[in-house]
Amino acid sequence: MSDKEEITTVDARGYACPEPVMLARSALLRNKGKPVRVLVDTMTARDNVSRLAVREGLDSSSTEHDGGFAVTFRPKGA
Repeated sequence: MSDKEEITTVDARGYACPEPVMLARSALLRNKGKPVRVLVDTMTARDNVSRLAVREGLDSSSTEHDGGFAVTFRPKGA
């Protein structure tokens, strides 16, 4: 295993809700059990994408990123 964890990144900046949530969910389904980072450019999109983590039973964290936000999903306890 490498020292650096591979994270799939989805760029949902510029999309209006619910598109960022749909893109995030699609990436989560394609990458089951692996971390996924979603880039969004509004607080509303950040909040909606973060709620997806709760619904899916995942841990999530949000940081400011390049004028927007990066929401990272991980399996619980990972």
